[in-house]
Amino acid sequence: MEIAVLLKQVPATESLIEIADGDIAIKAEGINWVMNPYDELAVEEALQIRDEAGGSVTVFTLGPEKSVEALRTALAMGADTAVRIDPGDRLLDGLGTAKVLAGELKKGTFDLIVAGHRAVDDDNFQVGPAVAELMNIPHISMVIRQEVVDGKIRCTRTVDGGTLVLEAALPALITTQRGLNEPRYASLPGIMKAKKKPIDTRPLSETGTDPGDPLVKTIAMRLPPQRTAGRIIEGDTAADKAAALVKALREEAKVI
Repeated sequence: MEIAVLLKQVPATESLIEIADGDIAIKAEGINWVMNPYDELAVEEALQIRDEAGGSVTVFTLGPEKSVEALRTALAMGADTAVRIDPGDRLLDGLGTAKVLAGELKKGTFDLIVAGHRAVDDDNFQVGPAVAELMNIPHISMVIRQEVVDGKIRCTRTVDGGTLVLEAALPALITTQRGLNEPRYASLPGIMKAKKKPIDTRPLSETGTDPGDPLVKTIAMRLPPQRTAGRIIEGDTAADKAAALVKALREEAKVI
């Protein structure tokens, strides 16, 4: 089975985020960049399917030179090949990214495409479903369990208050949710092998896909307002404190 995995490099969640000059991007310096956690689930699931059914796993990313690190991580985990598309100075939104990736994927013959259901930096939930739509293949999102049988994939996905079981014919695209698996750690031999594997890198201009002008643009970034310190309600008894709290909520906060 030929499997493609879509991944993105994002700031680690513990990184201190600062806004760069111009207020439309974050400062890249001093940030620990990692593979998007949901994409780690995608890589792991693809590897498990390949190990059971045979075939190969190719990882794709659309990103700058530093995103090679995320591809190397996937290769160290066990992916077979990696492709990086360099956007250059083009700023792409989720739909533009999906157009480019879908164009690249159409050049191959993939039975299954796996992606994280969202990236933890922009949270737009768009790229995976848009790629499936542009490729005219079925898409199942938020998958926590899957089984490939007789040319079909049967998935359990999360919904509000429960789960739903869906089935789609291959080729198809699925997006991963927490609970699907526990991503493996890259072994030392795997890391050493990954350093020697070539990364197929090509500029956006050579992909043959024009993503067009972005429909969504970042106008400005602002840090959330600093929260004020809490206030302790004083009183001799619980009833006095309750009365003082109600008075403060009514007369000062004006919420009741």
